[in-house]
Amino acid sequence: MAQQFLHGIETIEIDDGTRPIRTAKSSVIGVVGTAPDADAARFPLNTPVLLCGNPREAAALKESGTLKDAISAIFDQIGAMVVVVRVDKGADAAATTTNVLGDATAGTGVHALLAAESVVKVAPRILCVPGFTGIRTGGKPNPVAAALKGIAEKMRAIAIVDGPNTTLAEALTYREDIASDRIFIVDPAVKVWNEKAATIQPASARVAGMIARRDTEKGFWWSPSNQAVNGIVGLGRPIAFAMSDATCEANLLNEKGIATIVQKNGYRLWGNRTGSDNSPNPLWNFLSVRRTADMIYESVENAFLWAMDRPMSANLILDIQESVRAYLRHLKAVGAILDGTCWLDPTLNSKEQLMAGKLFLDFDIEPPAPLEHLTFRAHRNNGYYEELVGQVLAA
Repeated sequence: MAQQFLHGIETIEIDDGTRPIRTAKSSVIGVVGTAPDADAARFPLNTPVLLCGNPREAAALKESGTLKDAISAIFDQIGAMVVVVRVDKGADAAATTTNVLGDATAGTGVHALLAAESVVKVAPRILCVPGFTGIRTGGKPNPVAAALKGIAEKMRAIAIVDGPNTTLAEALTYREDIASDRIFIVDPAVKVWNEKAATIQPASARVAGMIARRDTEKGFWWSPSNQAVNGIVGLGRPIAFAMSDATCEANLLNEKGIATIVQKNGYRLWGNRTGSDNSPNPLWNFLSVRRTADMIYESVENAFLWAMDRPMSANLILDIQESVRAYLRHLKAVGAILDGTCWLDPTLNSKEQLMAGKLFLDFDIEPPAPLEHLTFRAHRNNGYYEELVGQVLAA
C-alpha cells in the first residue's frame, strides 16, 4: 500500500473473508419445437425467448405446431421459467426433424439452447423436445435424443425424452440406444382432453414441468417420482402396476431405466433412474443424485468469480475453502446432501503449481439416494395364542 502524509483519520474497507454461495437456478426449462403461425417478432426462429411463468406470454405462439401444447403441459404443473426455441416447420416430418436438430456451428435448432444464458440471462437445466424424440427410423437411434445428450452434458442439464409409446418391447429397444446419465426416458405418452375428445400428447413436457415444480416446492435433490401428473385423463397405452410385483410392466420399465406413468390414487410419474449405462459402479443411476451434483458444482464455480486473478495468499485460499465449507454445511442442514467438506491437498499444491497460478481445492459430497425399495419382513408368532389363553383364564 502506498504511503502518503495524512494528519487525520481514514477508513480503509477490507473485502477479505468468506462469501456466501448462491445455489444456481435449477428449475428453468428449455423447450424446442414448431409454431408455424406464431408472431415472428415475439418468437423469432432459432432464438431463445424467455417466458417468465405467465401462460398468457405463450399466446403469440398460436395453436398450430408443437410448442403451444408443450407450454400448456408445463404450465399445467407449475408457472415455470421456460426458454422457448422455435424452429421452422419443414415440408415433411424428416425436414422438420432436420430443423429441430439444427446446426451446431450456426447455433440453430436444439443447439440454440446453448446460447440461452447470453441471450435471456438464464440457463435451462431441464430440456425437452416433445414430439421429436420418440421415433426410431430404420432401426436407428433417434437423432434428436442423441443430440440432446451432448447438449445436456455441456449445460450440466438433463433432457427428458419420450419413448415410442407403442409396446413394452419397443420401449426396451429404444432404451438400448441411450447411454447417458443426463437422459431421462418417459414412456408412454399421455391423453389430454381437447374440447370434445382425448388426444395423445408426449409426456416429456409434463415431466419437465413436474421436475421444476418439485424443485420449487422441495428442492433439486428431491426425485419427481411418485408425484401426480396434472392435466391428463389417461395414458397412451395401459401400464400394469402393482407395488409388490417385480414382473409388472411398470417395474420392468423402471428396472431398465425408463420412467413411466401409473394409475395409483391418480396418475403419477413412477421411476427414478436415468439412461445411465448401468456399469458395475452405477454412481449416477438416480436422476436426483445427478442433478444434485450438477447444481452444487455449478453453484461453487459461479461463486468464485471474485477470487479469480487476485494475488495468491493464505487469506485468499482460506476464504475460498471456508466459503465452500459453509455452503456444504447449509446443504447438509436442508437435506440436500448427507455431508461434505472442502480441503487443500499439499501434494497437489506444489510450489511449482502455485507459482504457475494454479490452486487445487478438493471437496466431497454425497447426495441422498431416493428410497426406491422398501422391504417389510413379516413374521408369524404363535406365542400370541398363549396370551389369548391367559386372557381367557384371567377373565
